[in-house]
Amino acid sequence: MRGTAEFQIIGRIGRIAEVGTTLKINIASDYPRKKDDGSWDDNTHWNTITVFAERTIKYISENTKPGDIVRATGRLRNGSYEKDGATVYTVDLVTEDFHILVKHTPKGDANGGA
Repeated sequence: MRGTAEFQIIGRIGRIAEVGTTLKINIASDYPRKKDDGSWDDNTHWNTITVFAERTIKYISENTKPGDIVRATGRLRNGSYEKDGATVYTVDLVTEDFHILVKHTPKGDANGGA
């Protein structure tokens, strides 16, 4: 029996790009780390999420923008491609469930921005 690795990422959208028939979304997540002096330091990590489902691509394209806080869950998928005659191996984060948690409102916006 093969195991399936799953993921859940909560973070802020940085960039959304269509690549062929897929959508690539960069999501920034902060991973706090306690420093030697006891204070906390945020380490931001950028995760690239891949979307294949047409319905989800349409939903994301019509309803999200950079700055929105989202939650993506899905599975890890191994892949590879050729570059300069060498095989490059990848691990793709393929979302199967995508939700908007907080819509980004620019500061000073009449809809509640501070």
